[in-house]
Amino acid sequence: MMNPILLDVFNEFAKGMSFAIPQSEAITSGINFAFNPTILIIGVILIAVTIFILFFLKKVITNSILGAAIWAISIYFFHIELPLIPSFVISVIIGPAGIGTMLLLKFLGLMV
Repeated sequence: MMNPILLDVFNEFAKGMSFAIPQSEAITSGINFAFNPTILIIGVILIAVTIFILFFLKKVITNSILGAAIWAISIYFFHIELPLIPSFVISVIIGPAGIGTMLLLKFLGLMV
């Protein structure tokens, strides 16, 4: 139960106010996106994708760029003879660990 004094104060404050949602032509003509659960779901999915890109793929992209840079240094600066296309693909996908593994295999004579 609400206090009768507070109820009187609220009634006096709210006198002449309308709490109805306005229905103008701009709102009713066309698609109404207000309170549409599809828009809410799409918004949440877009936020999740953005967080995924910022936290996970940023590391993957950095790792791939580092792998490609180390591959280029190994091939063109140190003139290490690795299979060109396979070593580049592995270094870009796996990163520095991939090119490091290929260099170890080359050093041990397990890769031609």
